[in-house]
Amino acid sequence: MLTVANLGCERDERVLFDQLSLTVGSGMLMQIQGANGSGKTTVLRILAGLNSEYTGTVSWQGKPCRQVQQEFQQALFYLGHAPAINRTLTPLQNLRWFCALHGFSDDVAIHTALQELGLAGYADIPCHQMSAGQQRRVSLARLSLTTAPLWIMDEPFTALDRQGVSELEARIDRHAKNGGAVILTTHHSLQTTHLLTVVNLDALRMEVA
Repeated sequence: MLTVANLGCERDERVLFDQLSLTVGSGMLMQIQGANGSGKTTVLRILAGLNSEYTGTVSWQGKPCRQVQQEFQQALFYLGHAPAINRTLTPLQNLRWFCALHGFSDDVAIHTALQELGLAGYADIPCHQMSAGQQRRVSLARLSLTTAPLWIMDEPFTALDRQGVSELEARIDRHAKNGGAVILTTHHSLQTTHLLTVVNLDALRMEVA
């Protein structure tokens, strides 16, 4: 699916990472590791097409992502560190907006997604009245509404309770086993029955040095 060759990035004249190469294929689960400030979020934003300040190449199915941007964005689900919801809107309104961006409308699917995340009965409550964990669950409900094969997720377990963590781990596992691919960062000790590939940015920096 995704191929990265000799990726490098600097910030404030400081090299975050250099010569990062990796391949993410169907059914693959990859974790980007590193200390705070090592560039984990920057890597994910570059892979998701949200940061253009880098050297090297990022390719989707053998073609540079910049040349097949629309095709790539349709195949991608990106979840940033923040919940990425409008807190003045309700979960139903937020998810309707997400669906509309992807060209469909399905309130039944939205209510089912909220129920799966333990948010049955919360569809019409403004998100600012919900806890941080509940807001995170609203954001994660989008996983049930996307058919994108590639998930890129930055600290997706933030604010989740133990049950929520376990449920998300199982969802990530299923996606990879069904032929999807997941790239994520997390300080959480990921529990998965699927083969996990780890890329350590700190180790990469030491090798380059």
